[in-house]
Amino acid sequence: MKRILPILLAFFLTGTVVAQKHEATPQDVKRFFTTQKTYVVLENNPISSYNFKLQQAIKDNWTISEYEFIPHTQFEELRRDPNNSFLMMTQVVFDKDKTKTRYNFLNLMLGEKTYKWEDMTDLVAVPLSYTEVDEEYWVYKLETLIRFLQNHMLTLKKNPDLVDSDLFKYYKDNIKDIKNKTLYLVQDELEEDINTLAKIQDVYPYRVKLASRQEIEEVIESQEKNAVFLHKVGPYGTRLKARCYKIIIGAEDANFYYFDMHKIVRGKKPDGLLEKDLKKMSR
Repeated sequence: MKRILPILLAFFLTGTVVAQKHEATPQDVKRFFTTQKTYVVLENNPISSYNFKLQQAIKDNWTISEYEFIPHTQFEELRRDPNNSFLMMTQVVFDKDKTKTRYNFLNLMLGEKTYKWEDMTDLVAVPLSYTEVDEEYWVYKLETLIRFLQNHMLTLKKNPDLVDSDLFKYYKDNIKDIKNKTLYLVQDELEEDINTLAKIQDVYPYRVKLASRQEIEEVIESQEKNAVFLHKVGPYGTRLKARCYKIIIGAEDANFYYFDMHKIVRGKKPDGLLEKDLKKMSR
């Protein structure tokens, strides 16, 4: 289990101290593009929705390296070769997080001659879910997240100075473009004060659609132009003391347009997008 902070997600952990022993460098990014192959590591459950969605997303979208799907058992045999890179789901626990919450992250890593796989260098990672949360709440967004990882690596290749700069600011600048998009939201992922279109329009007077997860999956698969959707990483009732992470992602360009985090407070700050999030996006 990783206990380090993947390079891109520092901005999510306001108030949380995290070890950063293996932060990627411009040289690491360059090395990725010279690795012989990216091994896409599947989970042990052969019939999981995650495995199916991951394989389909890679086949349809991955172009920045040669790739091969491997079972989790083969990962240990290959991970020490610096000529290899790996795309896989890992469990992450953040240092000094008193809740000891375990998250699923999608990581792109470099092969390393290290004793423990946790010491391998993370190039980029995005949060998928709390480990206890059922796949149905997040797996349908996997294609866009894969495309984001790929686009992010191409961005770093083209602009190596970004590796050592403020990535938070780089993506945060996209917030100004949200108002030109159609925002897709799932009703049960919203604070009660904004759980209808009428309530939303009071604070966010731009294009919004309340949709089912299946409808958003169709938006993702069609890469609908000018559509963005919420990727929420929350406990969905699996725990009381928790954080809620909120990312707005473009269905067409797989770009991050907004991200924030809040601690869940019963009766005050639920597990979902808040009214204050919409107000930030509407400025």
